Amino acid sequence: MVKKNSYLITGGTGSFGKAFVNKLVNSKMKISRLVIFSRDELKQFEMAQTYPLKKYPFIRFFLGDVRDSKRIEYATEGIETIIHAAALKQVPTTEYNPFETIKTNVIGANNLIEAALKNNVKNVIALSTDKACSPINLYGATKLCSDKLFISANNIKGKRKIKFSVVRYGNVFGSRGSVVPFFLKKKLNSPLPITDKDMTRFNISLEYAIDVVMWSLKNLSGGELLVPKLSSYRIMDLAKAVHPNCKTKIVGIRPGEKIHEEMISTSDSQNTLELKKFYLILPRLNKKIFIQYKKKYGAKKVKTGFSYSSNTNDKFLKLKELSELVKKFKITRN
Repeated sequence: MVKKNSYLITGGTGSFGKAFVNKLVNSKMKISRLVIFSRDELKQFEMAQTYPLKKYPFIRFFLGDVRDSKRIEYATEGIETIIHAAALKQVPTTEYNPFETIKTNVIGANNLIEAALKNNVKNVIALSTDKACSPINLYGATKLCSDKLFISANNIKGKRKIKFSVVRYGNVFGSRGSVVPFFLKKKLNSPLPITDKDMTRFNISLEYAIDVVMWSLKNLSGGELLVPKLSSYRIMDLAKAVHPNCKTKIVGIRPGEKIHEEMISTSDSQNTLELKKFYLILPRLNKKIFIQYKKKYGAKKVKTGFSYSSNTNDKFLKLKELSELVKKFKITRN
């Protein structure tokens, strides 16, 4: 039996997972079951101190790996909604360990899809990355493959009432793996290493990333790849915001790294719709489908050849705004 308001979060002890759990726990929603699935026992132990069983009897910690099809099948029993956040994400690491990345990001995604279908899960949201758009590194290529698997899963659901959708965004400001903690660790008398002075990035907060996923759970019909509209920033401005008087040193692009983040390519434009706060990339877009989305969301088609990239974005954060974000991050971290 699928329990109403039951959730499974893969990669649940990561930055997103912890914040999403906090959002659910502090919402007015009555959660029947919340499964936090990850392979890191230490992080699970630490997280369990925040959510003790006596106070949160609906929370369960499942030690496991998405590579293990049986384990993920057990974890999805009775679950209504899955948020798939588990992935190998570090570009240099994934370049050096290609098939390990494929096992987690591609085979793991397929394992989750099969488990969701078998256990009659109702709603699945998979988290993607800007690197899956026109990928030049292995991480991006595996996430593109994962995106395709989740979108295509809607074609094999049969009569099951299940929806598979994808949410794509860039690096979360201040999260593990982002440049902000790295910059802050550098001493004031040490130059900040910059890969390219023209580099730009999209900006999204962890709070807004969660809001986007929550909106997707309530509103998407299945088969959409959602991209939120975000502001961009210049890496040189971020360096000044972190250490105003610090010198910088150009160290060159790392293998698999892009100068600018891209979330929608020109090739995607023929199947992309624009909403007030989001873009939706669909598997296909014909007149009938367009009318449905126009009626439901007030959607409009983007122009042919449209692309969504951090360097051509019409919204850029000013130095003062970046400084405020860095200040907020320091307060939150401490």
